[in-house]
Amino acid sequence: MKATQSSLFVFLFVLLVLAACRTAPVSVPKSGMMVRLSEIEIYPDSLAAYNAILKEEAAASVRLEPGVISIFPMDQQKDSTQIRILEIYASKEAYQSHLKSPHFQKYKTTTLSMVKSLQLIDMNAIDPEVMTEIFRKLKK
Repeated sequence: MKATQSSLFVFLFVLLVLAACRTAPVSVPKSGMMVRLSEIEIYPDSLAAYNAILKEEAAASVRLEPGVISIFPMDQQKDSTQIRILEIYASKEAYQSHLKSPHFQKYKTTTLSMVKSLQLIDMNAIDPEVMTEIFRKLKK
């Protein structure tokens, strides 16, 4: 299995665990959902600061934005400067709203000089209904 695929599976698992811990039920739309994998390389001397800012932004996004289903950051085990973020939004409109949020704007402007490279990969959920089943299973 490729590193990106295994990172995605780990991220989905963590996402499901986090969703199970939420007090409000998670609603995953059957269509219109936007899924993205962000591949980011951070300059080594900026890594600690970047991770702190990223954690703050991800937590605020999930907590404050109903349309943000997941902002799940991970780093590669062999190279912690290689960050991957699984982003799941209820819709493209939710994504556009996220881009305008104060916490995202703060993240983007404060980390700009820390990022060596960034690639945004839009994905298609092959079976979005399974997320609801996984969330339900984790609640048991």
